[in-house]
Amino acid sequence: MNALTGLFRDWMPSQRWFGGKGREWAGVEEESFFLDRSHPVLSIHRVTVTYTDGATETYLVPLSWRDHAVEELALAHIGTVAHENGENHAYDAMRDREATASWLTHLADGATVGPMRFVPGEGAEIPAGLPGDIVSTEQSNTSLVYGQEAILKLFRRLEPGLNPDVEVHSALRRTDNPHIAPLLGHAEIDHDRDAGTPPATVFMLQRFVPNASDGWLLATASVRDLYAEGDLHADEVGGDFAADSERLGAATASVHADMAQVLPTEEADRDWFTTVARQMTERLDAAIEVVPQLAEHADGLRAVYAAVAENPEPVVRQRVHGDLHLGQVLRTATGWIVLDFEGEPARPLAARRELDSPMRDVAGMLRSFDYAARHMLVEQPGDQQRAYRAQEWAERNRSAFCAGYAAASGMDACGNSPLLRAFEADKAVYECVYEARNRPHWLMIPLQSLSRLTAADQRGEPRP
Repeated sequence: MNALTGLFRDWMPSQRWFGGKGREWAGVEEESFFLDRSHPVLSIHRVTVTYTDGATETYLVPLSWRDHAVEELALAHIGTVAHENGENHAYDAMRDREATASWLTHLADGATVGPMRFVPGEGAEIPAGLPGDIVSTEQSNTSLVYGQEAILKLFRRLEPGLNPDVEVHSALRRTDNPHIAPLLGHAEIDHDRDAGTPPATVFMLQRFVPNASDGWLLATASVRDLYAEGDLHADEVGGDFAADSERLGAATASVHADMAQVLPTEEADRDWFTTVARQMTERLDAAIEVVPQLAEHADGLRAVYAAVAENPEPVVRQRVHGDLHLGQVLRTATGWIVLDFEGEPARPLAARRELDSPMRDVAGMLRSFDYAARHMLVEQPGDQQRAYRAQEWAERNRSAFCAGYAAASGMDACGNSPLLRAFEADKAVYECVYEARNRPHWLMIPLQSLSRLTAADQRGEPRP
């Protein structure tokens, strides 16, 4: 092992974007090239981690290099590499502001540097020369904001093929949909020339949306306003969110309609319904191994999934968002913007590009309203008054979202649909596994949702 791979082995597991936390490494290899030889020097590294179970993952790690330690970059310091005249200091280049302008300079030039190709959008105005500031809330990716002009998202985990976020935004650019931030360009890198695989997407650049508010923060602020009013209902509180929820439903329907216009669609056949039901059941079985509390809901959930296999409703499959929730939308002065069309990052890229029902996105947003309503109950699980208010807020905003979606699409998206109910249940099962592994004290939120859903199903009532 050389000094550089040793640094990666020590540093990567502590990074938020690294997906192999807790897995034992069997080995690590890296390939690199220089993107910029000025000051600071900028190098790009493809780091391939092999785990003891034989699986591999490849990550993109840009490094900036300096011949002395820089105090203001102490938190970005990765380590030192000795050479015959001393040592070089390696920094996380995404946190080294002086190293961030190169991305846009090369994109504006449509350059090819080593195995990386920069692809500017047709007619896009790229603010070359601006430095970027890191967005601290990132998780599976890393983003840089360039003034008020653009935002760059670096895809840390490399997979062969065009990232769905780039693919969908590129297609939607032709529709002038008002609910997306236009794509300005992207870059790709040869993934494995010997295997003949397609290049992997390195980053995408979009127009920055200034003065925008995060959907999750707005929704949870509304919930806090409701809790603060001891004797008012959700529709009487000054921070009522229902009008925003209705507009968000309409925006979601608009994006779905334009995705169906510019990307492939297909009528769902009986095999698709059967496959969806089987996959949901398999995920439930695996989840019970992680969350034993799910066993008490298992029979009800299997009945919900079985209803999908017998579902008579016609479904047109299309490209969807794949991971839609309140944290993926921004409210501006003129309406809602939908972000991050890459789907669930933990799923293989090919699976994220599959055609699906738009109801998966609707279900994801309905689950997000439940989370927004109940997240403050975690600290006071026995407060029945708050629990009642949470249910009231969730029902009001879920209904408003559905009304907005129906008005814009002409389709009753949130009726008594077996498919929508199953998508919601499947998402809640996923949430149970996530919470059990990351925030056990939040597990009550999806478990209680499953309890309400399966109880209603057993009584033959509409979904709560």
